[in-house]
Amino acid sequence: MRLDHKIAIVTGGASGFGAGIARRFAEEGARIVVNDVNAPGAQAVAAAINAAGGRAAAFAGDVSKDQDVDRLVRFALAEFGGLNVIVNNAGTTHRNQPMLDVSEEAFDRIYQVNVKGLYLTAKHAVPHFRAQHDGVFITIASTAGVRPRPGLTWYNGSKGAAIITSRSMAAELAPDNIRVNIINPVAGETAMLADFMGEDTPERRAQFIATIPLGRLSQPTDIAAAAVFFASDEAAFITGACLEVDGGRCI
Repeated sequence: MRLDHKIAIVTGGASGFGAGIARRFAEEGARIVVNDVNAPGAQAVAAAINAAGGRAAAFAGDVSKDQDVDRLVRFALAEFGGLNVIVNNAGTTHRNQPMLDVSEEAFDRIYQVNVKGLYLTAKHAVPHFRAQHDGVFITIASTAGVRPRPGLTWYNGSKGAAIITSRSMAAELAPDNIRVNIINPVAGETAMLADFMGEDTPERRAQFIATIPLGRLSQPTDIAAAAVFFASDEAAFITGACLEVDGGRCI
């Protein structure tokens, strides 16, 4: 049990990478708050974890809203009596298209979720982490933030911002023994895949997979394995690291 006695919030936990991380954390002994704007989805993931013998609770909320994040952190503390890890997984994108075709509304939403969400979880969790002189943030960013490609310009920029913000947090929070690390997945089997590719067809998948040296898309289990390591005491001397979980795409 690599995460025994740890309490974690996983944002965007109702599906995809977030659901995979929540399930794997629970298998490793952590107690989980599954957060998502999709309340039924979060409840379903939490229920599945509890049915499998883990401990989880669902909390519906939007990571781009200050009041929701305040309530999320307070919920974790009240429900499980503490907080050790926040996985900033919630994210959104725009459909693959020319940069000037993306609406201002879509641009704003991408930065609100992908970047402002980091600010708000820090605002409400760092005081608690400082008080206990211990805490972990894990940012699920993207290979798009380190190897951008046309068609996803504004999403790429938001993930680049998430990476540098997280690394700056790591430098500033290290004296408080608060670690901040980043995982950069390549596109995977999630609800956003069609947006990344423009359309999800066998031909488009084949074209995309051809750019990944290990020859497949990422899976939630791949990202969850990396997240377990960063959350565990095995990574106690690692902060500010960016780990590409991408089958070699960034080579």
